[in-house]
Amino acid sequence: MKVLLTGGTGFLGKNVARHVAAAGHTLRVLARGTSNLEGLPKDIEVARGDVTDAPSLARAAVGCEAVLHMAAMVKMWTPDRERFDAVNVGGFRNALAAAKAAGARLVYTSSFIAVGPTGAQPVDETHIHAGDRYRNDYERTKALADRLAREAAAAGDDVVMLYPGVVYGPGDMTDGNLVVQMVSDHLRGKFPGIIGPGDRYWSYAYVEDVAAGHVAALERGRRGERYFLCGENVTMNGLFETLQGVSGARPPKVHIPYPVAAVLGRSLWAWAELTGHPPLLTHEVVDVFREHWAYSTRKAEAELAYRPKPLAEGLRLTVDWLRDKGMA
Repeated sequence: MKVLLTGGTGFLGKNVARHVAAAGHTLRVLARGTSNLEGLPKDIEVARGDVTDAPSLARAAVGCEAVLHMAAMVKMWTPDRERFDAVNVGGFRNALAAAKAAGARLVYTSSFIAVGPTGAQPVDETHIHAGDRYRNDYERTKALADRLAREAAAAGDDVVMLYPGVVYGPGDMTDGNLVVQMVSDHLRGKFPGIIGPGDRYWSYAYVEDVAAGHVAALERGRRGERYFLCGENVTMNGLFETLQGVSGARPPKVHIPYPVAAVLGRSLWAWAELTGHPPLLTHEVVDVFREHWAYSTRKAEAELAYRPKPLAEGLRLTVDWLRDKGMA
């Protein structure tokens, strides 16, 4: 089928683009003039535009049988906070409208954070964000877009919703590849320490597995359904213990208490607001680290043949790549 991909120049997006093309689909990528196209498959079509520009997105969707909407604002801070709403909420609205006008299926890449925090036990796709508190603008706008997607699905639109976990693996070192930057820093002795006691569960998903899950959802995801493309649910302490097993690097000894990290985060936030330089940490990020984010992949495994790698295997591949690139 002919597929329009938004967000195809990001860390996960480039991996998805390669998998979609390898599966034999005709790929058109929506990209801004400043986007980095390096690493995208050859022989794809590039449509210049932006998800916040509805006419350009509608033109790009013409003739496509599916719109794979991955574009998102993934940052801990930006000088213009309205961009979160413009890209994450407005961009979704534009993608939905473009897909409907083209008579195309919409496969929407949301995020685990849109579903909201959990307890230590993994939740399934029936879990909905409570909407009573958002830790940052990214969570708020992804949750709002998720609500719009669920409403469209309930109204009968051909929408499939995907929720990747904490995606990691070889690829561009963007804000969407935060785990690999953390691993690289730790292996080079530059990681300052774990925020909090390190006992909160997160769901780590290897990038190639998530990309393959997108193709499966595109081809056979059920209309109106939600799928977690997550992975092994592990605490931060468990992550570094697993990393020790594959790299030999001992886990961090330093744990930064939440209140201390929050004060530091607020200071760095204030400095960023004053100078315009992105902070290394914010108090909002610290609030995210206070929660469990644990999800079950049983539905995706059953319906999409999704097969997430064990964390140890994914980290081994990642460490090998980092060392080959001189980043570990």
